[in-house]
Amino acid sequence: MFSLKGKVALVTGGAHGIGYAMAKALAGAGATVAFNSSNEQSCQEGLKNYRAEGIEAHGYVCDVTDETAVQEMVKKIESELGTINVLVNNAGIIKRIPMCETSVEDFSKVISVDLVAPFIVSKAVIPAMIKNGGGKIINVCSMMSELGRETVSAYAAAKGGLKMLTKNIASEYGAYNIQCNGIGPGYIATPQTAPLRERQEDGSRHPFDSFIVSKTPASRWGEPADLAGPVVFLASSASNFVNGHILYVDGGILAYIGKQPK
Repeated sequence: MFSLKGKVALVTGGAHGIGYAMAKALAGAGATVAFNSSNEQSCQEGLKNYRAEGIEAHGYVCDVTDETAVQEMVKKIESELGTINVLVNNAGIIKRIPMCETSVEDFSKVISVDLVAPFIVSKAVIPAMIKNGGGKIINVCSMMSELGRETVSAYAAAKGGLKMLTKNIASEYGAYNIQCNGIGPGYIATPQTAPLRERQEDGSRHPFDSFIVSKTPASRWGEPADLAGPVVFLASSASNFVNGHILYVDGGILAYIGKQPK
Protein backbone atom coordinates (compact mmCIF):
# COMPACT_ATOMS: atom_id res chain seq x y z
CA MET A 1 0.00 0.00 0.00
CA PHE A 2 3.03 2.29 0.23
CA SER A 3 4.14 1.70 -3.34
CA LEU A 4 4.19 4.68 -5.70
CA LYS A 5 5.10 2.65 -8.77
CA GLY A 6 3.55 4.20 -11.87
CA LYS A 7 2.89 7.52 -10.13
CA VAL A 8 4.22 10.93 -11.17
CA ALA A 9 5.20 13.25 -8.33
CA LEU A 10 5.99 16.97 -8.63
CA VAL A 11 8.01 18.47 -5.78
CA THR A 12 8.34 22.24 -5.95
CA GLY A 13 11.71 23.52 -4.80
CA GLY A 14 12.98 19.96 -4.98
CA ALA A 15 16.57 20.69 -6.01
CA HIS A 16 17.93 20.80 -2.46
CA GLY A 17 17.10 20.71 1.24
CA ILE A 18 14.01 18.98 2.56
CA GLY A 19 12.35 19.08 -0.87
CA TYR A 20 15.22 17.04 -2.27
CA ALA A 21 14.99 14.59 0.65
CA MET A 22 11.26 14.09 0.15
CA ALA A 23 11.64 13.71 -3.61
CA LYS A 24 14.29 11.02 -3.09
CA ALA A 25 11.90 9.19 -0.77
CA LEU A 26 9.11 9.33 -3.36
CA ALA A 27 11.48 8.03 -6.03
CA GLY A 28 12.57 5.25 -3.68
CA ALA A 29 8.93 4.20 -3.37
CA GLY A 30 8.67 3.96 -7.14
CA ALA A 31 7.45 7.38 -8.27
CA THR A 32 8.71 9.26 -11.30
CA VAL A 33 9.92 12.54 -9.83
CA ALA A 34 9.69 16.01 -11.35
CA PHE A 35 10.88 19.12 -9.56
CA ASN A 36 11.18 22.81 -10.28
CA SER A 37 13.80 25.41 -9.53
CA SER A 38 13.56 29.15 -9.95
CA ASN A 39 16.76 29.29 -12.02
CA GLU A 40 18.73 27.10 -14.41
CA GLN A 41 21.83 26.74 -12.21
CA SER A 42 19.86 25.36 -9.28
CA CYS A 43 17.96 23.03 -11.62
CA GLN A 44 21.16 21.61 -13.10
CA GLU A 45 22.73 21.16 -9.64
CA GLY A 46 19.62 19.31 -8.55
CA LEU A 47 19.70 17.03 -11.57
CA LYS A 48 23.36 16.27 -10.90
CA ASN A 49 22.61 15.34 -7.29
CA TYR A 50 19.73 13.08 -8.30
CA ARG A 51 21.89 11.33 -10.89
CA ALA A 52 24.55 10.76 -8.22
CA GLU A 53 21.86 8.95 -6.20
CA GLY A 54 20.88 6.84 -9.22
CA ILE A 55 17.57 8.69 -9.63
CA GLU A 56 16.30 9.80 -13.02
CA ALA A 57 14.56 13.00 -11.95
CA HIS A 58 13.12 15.60 -14.31
CA GLY A 59 13.91 19.26 -13.63
CA TYR A 60 11.97 22.31 -14.80
CA VAL A 61 12.82 26.00 -14.41
CA CYS A 62 9.69 27.79 -13.22
CA ASP A 63 8.71 30.64 -10.91
CA VAL A 64 5.88 29.10 -8.90
CA THR A 65 4.44 32.56 -8.15
CA ASP A 66 3.77 33.06 -11.88
CA GLU A 67 0.46 31.39 -12.73
CA THR A 68 1.06 31.35 -16.48
CA ALA A 69 4.51 29.79 -16.06
CA VAL A 70 3.11 27.18 -13.66
CA GLN A 71 0.32 26.23 -16.06
CA GLU A 72 2.89 25.82 -18.83
CA MET A 73 5.16 23.69 -16.61
CA VAL A 74 2.29 21.43 -15.57
CA LYS A 75 1.23 20.94 -19.19
CA LYS A 76 4.82 20.08 -20.12
CA ILE A 77 5.11 17.55 -17.28
CA GLU A 78 1.79 15.98 -18.27
CA SER A 79 2.91 15.66 -21.91
CA GLU A 80 6.36 14.27 -21.03
CA LEU A 81 5.65 12.14 -17.95
CA GLY A 82 1.90 11.79 -17.58
CA THR A 83 -0.72 13.10 -15.17
CA ILE A 84 0.68 14.43 -11.90
CA ASN A 85 -0.62 12.06 -9.23
CA VAL A 86 1.26 13.59 -6.29
CA LEU A 87 2.04 17.26 -5.70
CA VAL A 88 4.34 18.37 -2.88
CA ASN A 89 4.16 22.13 -2.41
CA ASN A 90 7.57 22.55 -0.80
CA ALA A 91 9.05 25.74 -2.30
CA GLY A 92 9.33 28.43 0.34
CA ILE A 93 11.32 31.34 1.71
CA ILE A 94 11.72 33.06 5.06
CA LYS A 95 12.81 36.57 5.97
CA ARG A 96 13.81 37.01 9.62
CA ILE A 97 13.03 40.66 10.30
CA PRO A 98 11.23 42.27 13.27
CA MET A 99 7.66 42.98 12.21
CA CYS A 100 7.83 46.76 12.52
CA GLU A 101 10.97 46.75 10.38
CA THR A 102 9.45 44.50 7.70
CA SER A 103 8.51 46.28 4.51
CA VAL A 104 5.22 45.54 2.79
CA GLU A 105 7.30 44.37 -0.16
CA ASP A 106 9.16 41.77 1.96
CA PHE A 107 5.96 40.66 3.70
CA SER A 108 4.18 40.25 0.36
CA LYS A 109 7.11 38.33 -1.14
CA VAL A 110 6.99 35.70 1.61
CA ILE A 111 3.21 35.41 1.33
CA SER A 112 3.52 35.06 -2.44
CA VAL A 113 6.05 32.21 -2.33
CA ASP A 114 4.83 30.38 0.78
CA LEU A 115 1.05 30.70 0.36
CA VAL A 116 0.00 32.02 -3.04
CA ALA A 117 2.32 29.65 -4.94
CA PRO A 118 0.81 26.48 -3.35
CA PHE A 119 -2.61 27.83 -4.37
CA ILE A 120 -1.38 28.41 -7.95
CA VAL A 121 0.28 25.00 -8.34
CA SER A 122 -2.59 23.11 -6.68
CA LYS A 123 -5.07 24.90 -8.93
CA ALA A 124 -3.00 23.83 -11.94
CA VAL A 125 -2.92 20.10 -11.09
CA ILE A 126 -6.39 19.53 -9.61
CA PRO A 127 -8.36 19.38 -12.90
CA ALA A 128 -6.25 16.50 -14.24
CA MET A 129 -6.39 14.77 -10.86
CA ILE A 130 -10.19 14.93 -11.00
CA LYS A 131 -10.20 13.55 -14.54
CA ASN A 132 -7.77 10.82 -13.46
CA GLY A 133 -9.93 9.73 -10.52
CA GLY A 134 -7.94 11.24 -7.66
CA GLY A 135 -4.60 12.45 -6.40
CA LYS A 136 -2.51 13.58 -3.46
CA ILE A 137 -1.52 17.14 -2.53
CA ILE A 138 0.98 17.58 0.28
CA ASN A 139 1.65 21.10 1.54
CA VAL A 140 4.84 21.70 3.50
CA CYS A 141 3.58 23.64 6.48
CA SER A 142 5.61 24.48 9.59
CA MET A 143 5.47 24.67 13.34
CA MET A 144 4.81 28.32 12.54
CA SER A 145 1.46 27.11 11.23
CA GLU A 146 0.65 26.81 14.95
CA LEU A 147 3.08 29.06 16.83
CA GLY A 148 4.40 32.59 16.63
CA ARG A 149 8.01 33.65 17.09
CA GLU A 150 10.01 36.85 16.94
CA THR A 151 11.02 38.12 13.47
CA VAL A 152 8.89 35.72 11.38
CA SER A 153 5.55 37.52 11.11
CA ALA A 154 5.29 37.04 7.34
CA TYR A 155 6.39 33.40 7.45
CA ALA A 156 3.99 32.55 10.30
CA ALA A 157 1.13 34.31 8.52
CA ALA A 158 1.87 32.40 5.32
CA LYS A 159 2.26 29.01 6.97
CA GLY A 160 -0.85 29.54 9.08
CA GLY A 161 -2.70 30.35 5.89
CA LEU A 162 -1.23 27.28 4.19
CA LYS A 163 -2.61 25.10 6.98
CA MET A 164 -6.10 26.45 6.28
CA LEU A 165 -5.66 26.21 2.50
CA THR A 166 -4.81 22.53 3.09
CA LYS A 167 -8.03 22.00 5.02
CA ASN A 168 -10.05 23.86 2.40
CA ILE A 169 -8.66 21.87 -0.54
CA ALA A 170 -9.49 18.70 1.41
CA SER A 171 -13.01 19.99 2.02
CA GLU A 172 -13.64 21.12 -1.55
CA TYR A 173 -12.10 18.23 -3.48
CA GLY A 174 -12.30 15.24 -1.14
CA ALA A 175 -15.34 13.98 -3.04
CA TYR A 176 -13.10 13.61 -6.10
CA ASN A 177 -10.77 11.23 -4.23
CA ILE A 178 -8.18 13.98 -3.77
CA GLN A 179 -6.50 13.97 -0.39
CA CYS A 180 -4.77 17.18 0.65
CA ASN A 181 -2.65 17.02 3.78
CA GLY A 182 0.29 18.91 5.22
CA ILE A 183 3.68 18.03 6.65
CA GLY A 184 4.97 20.34 9.35
CA PRO A 185 8.72 19.83 9.75
CA GLY A 186 10.40 20.74 13.00
CA TYR A 187 13.93 22.08 13.04
CA ILE A 188 15.78 20.05 10.42
CA ALA A 189 19.56 19.76 10.09
CA THR A 190 20.28 21.00 6.57
CA PRO A 191 23.14 23.03 5.09
CA GLN A 192 20.92 26.10 5.51
CA THR A 193 20.69 25.58 9.28
CA ALA A 194 24.31 24.45 9.73
CA PRO A 195 25.51 27.85 11.06
CA LEU A 196 22.98 27.55 13.88
CA ARG A 197 24.51 24.24 14.97
CA GLU A 198 28.19 25.14 14.86
CA ARG A 199 30.16 24.77 18.06
CA GLN A 200 31.34 28.00 19.65
CA GLU A 201 35.02 28.82 20.15
CA ASP A 202 34.86 27.49 23.72
CA GLY A 203 33.33 24.22 22.51
CA SER A 204 29.83 25.02 23.71
CA ARG A 205 26.69 24.71 21.62
CA HIS A 206 25.39 27.62 19.60
CA PRO A 207 22.71 29.33 21.77
CA PHE A 208 20.00 28.59 19.20
CA ASP A 209 21.12 24.97 18.99
CA SER A 210 20.83 24.66 22.77
CA PHE A 211 17.41 26.30 22.66
CA ILE A 212 16.04 23.89 20.02
CA VAL A 213 17.45 20.76 21.66
CA SER A 214 16.02 21.82 25.04
CA LYS A 215 12.58 22.35 23.49
CA THR A 216 12.54 19.03 21.63
CA PRO A 217 11.60 15.86 23.56
CA ALA A 218 13.71 13.88 21.08
CA SER A 219 16.68 16.05 22.24
CA ARG A 220 17.99 16.51 18.71
CA TRP A 221 17.42 18.26 15.43
CA GLY A 222 15.53 16.35 12.79
CA GLU A 223 17.28 14.91 9.76
CA PRO A 224 15.94 15.25 6.21
CA ALA A 225 15.51 11.47 6.20
CA ASP A 226 12.97 11.84 9.03
CA LEU A 227 10.56 13.26 6.45
CA ALA A 228 10.85 10.26 4.10
CA GLY A 229 8.30 7.99 5.77
CA PRO A 230 5.70 10.71 6.35
CA VAL A 231 5.80 11.98 2.75
CA VAL A 232 5.57 8.46 1.30
CA PHE A 233 2.65 7.70 3.61
CA LEU A 234 0.75 10.84 2.58
CA ALA A 235 1.54 10.23 -1.11
CA SER A 236 0.43 6.59 -1.09
CA SER A 237 -2.83 4.68 -0.92
CA ALA A 238 -2.07 4.04 2.76
CA SER A 239 -3.47 7.52 3.47
CA ASN A 240 -6.59 7.32 1.30
CA PHE A 241 -8.89 8.18 4.24
CA VAL A 242 -6.57 10.84 5.70
CA ASN A 243 -7.61 14.29 4.50
CA GLY A 244 -7.12 17.82 5.80
CA HIS A 245 -4.56 16.67 8.37
CA ILE A 246 -1.26 18.35 9.25
CA LEU A 247 1.36 15.77 10.22
CA TYR A 248 3.97 17.50 12.36
CA VAL A 249 7.39 15.87 12.14
CA ASP A 250 8.98 17.86 14.92
CA GLY A 251 10.37 15.46 17.51
CA GLY A 252 7.54 16.46 19.83
CA ILE A 253 8.14 20.22 20.11
CA LEU A 254 4.47 21.12 19.71
CA ALA A 255 3.49 18.65 22.42
CA TYR A 256 6.01 19.93 24.94
CA ILE A 257 5.78 22.89 27.30
CA GLY A 258 9.52 22.76 28.03
CA LYS A 259 11.71 21.98 31.00
CA GLN A 260 11.15 23.63 34.35
CA PRO A 261 13.98 26.07 35.15
CA LYS A 262 16.32 24.77 37.85
